[in-house]
Amino acid sequence: MATEFKALLVEQPEKKTFTRSIVTRSLDDLPAGELVVKVHYSSLNYKDALSATGNPGVTRNFPHTPGIDAAGEVVSCSDGSFAPGDQVIVTSYDLGMETDGGFGQLIRVPSQWAVRLPAGLSLKESMMFGTAGLTAALSVQELVESGVKPADGPVLVTGATGGVGSLAVAILATIGFEVTAVTGKEQETPYLEKLGAKRVISRETLLTGNERPLLKTTWAGVVDCVGGDLLAAALKSTKYDGVATCCGLVASADLNINVFPFILRGVRLIGIDSAQCSLERRTRAWDHLAGDWKVAGLTEMVEEVTLAGLEEKIQLILKGQLKRRALVNLLES
Repeated sequence: MATEFKALLVEQPEKKTFTRSIVTRSLDDLPAGELVVKVHYSSLNYKDALSATGNPGVTRNFPHTPGIDAAGEVVSCSDGSFAPGDQVIVTSYDLGMETDGGFGQLIRVPSQWAVRLPAGLSLKESMMFGTAGLTAALSVQELVESGVKPADGPVLVTGATGGVGSLAVAILATIGFEVTAVTGKEQETPYLEKLGAKRVISRETLLTGNERPLLKTTWAGVVDCVGGDLLAAALKSTKYDGVATCCGLVASADLNINVFPFILRGVRLIGIDSAQCSLERRTRAWDHLAGDWKVAGLTEMVEEVTLAGLEEKIQLILKGQLKRRALVNLLES
């Protein structure tokens, strides 16, 4: 087994100064774990960009290789959970945060972090979804398993041009829901409509009348990716017995709302955490993405880069200017 590999390495030469370079690393540099995986593909997430620029809320120990997503081929597994050659997806937990992640051609992690690649999905496609797609699928999964059906009415998706939001729009449309997408980027309306949104509204439209304790019932379900006042307005306008999921806080971590939607309309708010959710739920979501929820035109939602192209994409995602998800090809890096 080759023990040397290429990786993006973030170093801290002095306090509050961080550098990024592509280096050759050794398997000995990686943390302990039962499972060694040759990474074929990864993807760039906002959390990766924060780790790459030294944000202490994500990563505190350097040198470090970011990348909260990885898909590839098992090299070895000391506890027998997997066999060499098995194809696996590794996302979330501590990968790419304090554990060296998917922006390296090899990772070594606990075997329980890995999910077998489901039939119907390639390694490349799995990273087109990545953690963003997993989070979107977990959100949709909660709606569906809570009884929300296409016949119940429209489903609202906030933060619809983001990684999670755009994939949630596409998944919901794929399985027959009427989707209303909320965005602050009016110029992205054609893109959201191409993903399957029947209607695109502005943040201001959703927030109209939000000072009131309740709003007109409109949504059978909600996939909220931003938090704050947009989530509050969505909850106030959710139909009786409707369900809202929450997975983000880019607008605000605070939720200023009364209890009326919950005690007068039976609205349910379900939190989504893709980092520590059970293996059973995670596996079920990946099976959906490989099967009945597989999105047509997935390749149009991503741009493929090598490790050398990551720096440009990191800067764009930090500025909120990344138009398509960045798929990282480790085989050609």
